[in-house]
Amino acid sequence: MRVEHIAFNVSDPNGMARWYCEHLGFSIKRKVMEPPWAHFIVDEHGSFMIEIYGNKSQPVFDYPQIAPATMHLAFVSMDLEADRERLLKAGAAAVTDGIEDLPGGDAMTFVRDPWGITLQLVKRATPMLD
Repeated sequence: MRVEHIAFNVSDPNGMARWYCEHLGFSIKRKVMEPPWAHFIVDEHGSFMIEIYGNKSQPVFDYPQIAPATMHLAFVSMDLEADRERLLKAGAAAVTDGIEDLPGGDAMTFVRDPWGITLQLVKRATPMLD
């Protein structure tokens, strides 16, 4: 078995799907243009998919209150400073003050998307995935 997708119930699925496509390189694989407005979006490599929907009969997490170490989406970045700045200009919010160098040569930073979900931008000294 392999993971197909992770799902997020959010208050604005249309806006979030659009933002992830415009600013994180996703594309829409499938969408439902009626409630619950489900969008299946896939990363630029076609290897990771997120379902974004707005099911009003189910709770929406208070994403801004979830600690970054508790839950985050991690994105590989070759230029942490430029990607962080670009996302901040696009409406993301800073979680950390800048870039953190980690033992072993990795570096990372955290931002929150406009819906409060934490995004980790990471540059690995040695890539972990192909």
